[in-house]
Amino acid sequence: MTTGASPTVRVLVADDHSAVRFGLTTILGNAEGVQVVGEAADGAAAVRQARALRPDVTLMDVRMPGTDGIAATRELVSAGLTQVLVLTTFDLDEYVHGALRAGAAGFLLKSVEAPRLIEAVKLVAAGDGVLAPQVTRRLITAFAAAAPEPAPLPRGLDDLTGREREVLGCLGEGLSNARIGARLHIGEATVKTHVSRVLAKLGLHSRVQAAILARETGLTAADLREGR
Repeated sequence: MTTGASPTVRVLVADDHSAVRFGLTTILGNAEGVQVVGEAADGAAAVRQARALRPDVTLMDVRMPGTDGIAATRELVSAGLTQVLVLTTFDLDEYVHGALRAGAAGFLLKSVEAPRLIEAVKLVAAGDGVLAPQVTRRLITAFAAAAPEPAPLPRGLDDLTGREREVLGCLGEGLSNARIGARLHIGEATVKTHVSRVLAKLGLHSRVQAAILARETGLTAADLREGR
């Protein structure tokens, strides 16, 4: 992302339908503070374009010929090339869980209104996670219905500092950087640093993965503060 008073978010749009790409590039291209730097019609092309263009955010469809969006997301995120915001017509659980476990920073439906899409792109570029309301509700329901036996504690948890544990607990609650900062009385830049360290120590690629891990292991913010 470029520096300055009004940083520009550089976006790559990946969708196999040319009409959809045109619509998305038009919406984003006309948005203040956003620049569409490239397009891709499939996952493999998205990976190639991301390697060449290094966009801040890749807007990724799921169903595409050849390399699908989830496989492309996994490759992009694991290589640290870009943040990925999945945008799809289908909110099937297999797509939601697959995309988030692959490291996507967000998941939205194509029915999203233009202002919300633009906001989501900027939030993801800033390091926040974004989920469609329908997806958030289903994820919460899935966690609530899961077996009560918690998953094993992740490797690296003992390496977290007390503050990093608090940040992980906040991520598990789905808090944004701004809300984490307000709760812990620290600046957003400091929050971003802590989030990056949490992800690195736990071997994760996105804050959404950290939130899922905190939920699946049954760790609450209080547990993490107390080192349990």
